[in-house]
Amino acid sequence: MQDQCLYPLVTALTANLIAQVAKVFSHYYKTGEWNPRWVYASGGFPSSHSSTVTALTLSIGIQNGFNTSLFAVTCIFSFIVMYDACHVRYYTGKNIELTQQLVKDLRDIMNVPLSDPVYQEKLKTVLGHKFIEVVGGFFVGLILPILLAPLFLQA
Repeated sequence: MQDQCLYPLVTALTANLIAQVAKVFSHYYKTGEWNPRWVYASGGFPSSHSSTVTALTLSIGIQNGFNTSLFAVTCIFSFIVMYDACHVRYYTGKNIELTQQLVKDLRDIMNVPLSDPVYQEKLKTVLGHKFIEVVGGFFVGLILPILLAPLFLQA
């Protein structure tokens, strides 16, 4: 039996790790390419943001009760994080993509010399998640607290 107070922390961190490692396999399934960088990359399937906050929220609910203030706070926190991952961060990445394409078009099609170093900077475009990636992370976060509860919580 493990220390009960560590249950939410261990569950959330384990969910994050599982989701990050799963991204390597998900990427391989989609592309046929092994890329271990997905272990620490943002974006991709499943969302580690979603899995982490969902596991944290559910483990708090299981441990402290679903009618507690702490569960309510973590639930709202989880909704904000998942919304941000799916919408704000995803569309930020899309804006970076668009801006990079416009700079390329100005340089290539319009022959506009863009010599400032800022135009040479390669920005990361995968910042957020598609909805299905967030849902995938959500399910990882739902399953793990249930599996780990017997290790931490006494009957």
